[in-house]
Amino acid sequence: MSASRAAQTSDRPIPNALSIAGVDPSGGAGVLADIKAMSALGAYGCAVIAALTAQNTQGVTAISPVPPEFVGQQIDTLFADVRIDAVKIGMLGQQPVTLVVAEKLAKWRPAHVVLDPVMVAKSGDHLLERNAVGALREALLPQATLLTPNLPEAGVLLDERPVETVKEMRRVAERLRNTMAYSGQRWVLLKGGHLPGNDTIDLLHDGDRMIELPGQRIETRNTHGTGCTLSAALAALLPQIDDVPEVARRAKAYLAEALRHADRLQVGSGHGPTHHFHAWW
Repeated sequence: MSASRAAQTSDRPIPNALSIAGVDPSGGAGVLADIKAMSALGAYGCAVIAALTAQNTQGVTAISPVPPEFVGQQIDTLFADVRIDAVKIGMLGQQPVTLVVAEKLAKWRPAHVVLDPVMVAKSGDHLLERNAVGALREALLPQATLLTPNLPEAGVLLDERPVETVKEMRRVAERLRNTMAYSGQRWVLLKGGHLPGNDTIDLLHDGDRMIELPGQRIETRNTHGTGCTLSAALAALLPQIDDVPEVARRAKAYLAEALRHADRLQVGSGHGPTHHFHAWW
C-alpha cells in the first residue's frame, strides 16, 4: 500500500497542514511543492508566504522579502479561523521574518512543528541571511517538534564543519536534539544525502532512540526541492499516524517514489522537480 493510501485508512478527520515558506515559481520547491506533497498524502494544504523568489530549475536570480508584519498577519488570520494540525517551516529568508514566525507559533502553539532549516538552494544560492541563523537557532528551534536538517545545515546550526560519516552523524544528531526543548516528543531527522556513496542513511533521534532509516541514491538530476517535499510529507502524516518513526519511514518512501518517477516530468533544463503526484499521473 502506498504512503498516501495508507495514511487515509484512519477514521480521523482530514488534517489541515500549513506551510510557512517561500515561493518558487517553477513549483519544485517552497510552498508550491509543499502543497503538492501534503495533498498527495491526504492532508489539506494551507500556506503563509514568507518570501518571494525569482527562480527556475537553474538558479535563483532575485529574492524579495515579505514584510514581517504581513507574515504575522497571515498567520494570525489563518489560525483565527482554520484548525491547523501541523506546521512545516521552510524558507524564511530574513531575521525579522524568523522572529515573527517564532512569536506567532508561540502564541498559537500547533501540535506539530516541522522545521526544515532552509539555507541554500540546490543551485548554491543562499536563501537565509547569515544574521537570521541565530534567530532560527534561538527562537524557532526550541519550538520544533521535528527538525530536518541535511548535513551542511546541521553544520551551520552547530557552528561546525559538515560531517562525512554515519558515526559522526550520530554525535551531531545528539547535539541537535540537545538544542531542542525537553517537553513532549521532540525528534531530529538528520538527512545523510550528502554522504559519499550510494547509501542515503538518515538518522532519527528523540534523545533516547537512535533509529537508522536506510535508503539508496536514485539516479536522477531532478532533485530540486527534495528537502521541502520530505518535510511537507512529514507535516502531512504526523496528524494521521501516532508513531513518529513510522511517519518518517512513510515520508521517506514517498520521496523515494517521487524521485524514481521524476524523469517523467519535463520542467526546465536544470535540477528539475520531483514527481509529487506519481501515484496519480
